[in-house]
Amino acid sequence: MRIAFAAIAGLLVAVSCNQKNDYEKIVHDPILFSNTVHELNSVVMGNNFSPIVASRNYMYASVAAYEVIAGGYPDKYESLSGQLHGLSSVPKPETGKKIDVEFAAILAFSKLGEAVTFPEGSMSYYTDSLKELAKDHGMPGDVFKNTVAFADTVSAVILKWSKKDNYLQTRTFPKYNVIDTPGRWIPTPPAYTQAMEPHWNKIRTLVLDSASEFTPPRPPVFNIKDKNSKYYQEVISIKNAVDSLSDEQKHIADFWDDNPFKLNVSGHVMFGTKKFSPPGHWMSIVGIAAQKANYDFAATVYAYAIMAITQFDAFIHCWDEKYRSNYARPETVINKYIDQDWRPYLQTPPFPEYTCGHSTISSANAEALTHVFGDNFAYTDTSELEFGIKSRSFKSFRDAAIENNWARFYGGLHFHNSCIISTDYGRRVGNFIIGRLRMRK
Repeated sequence: MRIAFAAIAGLLVAVSCNQKNDYEKIVHDPILFSNTVHELNSVVMGNNFSPIVASRNYMYASVAAYEVIAGGYPDKYESLSGQLHGLSSVPKPETGKKIDVEFAAILAFSKLGEAVTFPEGSMSYYTDSLKELAKDHGMPGDVFKNTVAFADTVSAVILKWSKKDNYLQTRTFPKYNVIDTPGRWIPTPPAYTQAMEPHWNKIRTLVLDSASEFTPPRPPVFNIKDKNSKYYQEVISIKNAVDSLSDEQKHIADFWDDNPFKLNVSGHVMFGTKKFSPPGHWMSIVGIAAQKANYDFAATVYAYAIMAITQFDAFIHCWDEKYRSNYARPETVINKYIDQDWRPYLQTPPFPEYTCGHSTISSANAEALTHVFGDNFAYTDTSELEFGIKSRSFKSFRDAAIENNWARFYGGLHFHNSCIISTDYGRRVGNFIIGRLRMRK
């Protein structure tokens, strides 16, 4: 609740609380939409959702908001119906009924953000406070009623569409079968958590024709005994890098860590610390870029939507490969064959190593955002300040994705070959998606 009211209060600095007809200055401010995304980010983080599941929340929420925008501004934006798999049609505003399009987009985003996974009402305190704010600042009663009704109508269609993506079915699928054979993934310390989302490749894609449309090449064959083998060289390379990290390399690794739940262990004491996950970090980057580009409300929603769609499909692509190759993590191999006391700089997440999820979605997202904002769009990423990590500046989104590539290597989580391949195939996925979608007219 602190975040919700802080976000709203920030917008009121620019407008007098005594004015009673200034609701448009508040609810049409694109910063309010970015604050709403941050609110969903915080709810996702608070509920310990995995990055993969979180990408689903962000995607459906962003699509719902975008469809409201497309319905309200059909001369500027094109509906995604008929473009995303299974989305056949989305209602348009009724002729003669005045609605506030921007406010409806916020309401639809909030409703879908919680409804696809959370118990109903997870963000109701936030939306309720926004509704009161709009009414207190002069939104006419009929406009308010029509706006809420339109947001609910679009939300219902998107929610119904979401229920056919196989998510619920995958909740009942068998757990990953751990087979401790050389080179195969097994759970890692300190929590030894079971494999995360081994059936995510069964989730319906949005733009990709299938989860395996861009199948990466096979990773190096496990061969830890031959010091001249590609595999051994990858293992030694990452061990040596982690053992001699500079302060700058540590900062890069920490900045892109994005571990939604790090388990801290000290003797018999264990506690968790939380941060935004990789897709949450990139959602924050969209808001930073949109504000720098001085995008209006509708264009800001568009930017969030195209990136949320891209990273959702990129995750499906990546997870398809992860549970095909079932590749062991560097930590597992080094502990067993080289140094049983070795630990990566960052905490190893609970799923196979190849390919790298963060590198994949970062490079895919970089292509989507380059499409939206242009190449060589320089920005400073302040996303991690609230977690005590200083900001980093980038010459472009692709520059950020390349740094992320190195971050996963410096963290000791991914072999460098995996990062390189993941970056390449993430770009392919991103370019495929932006090449197919027609959104901004």
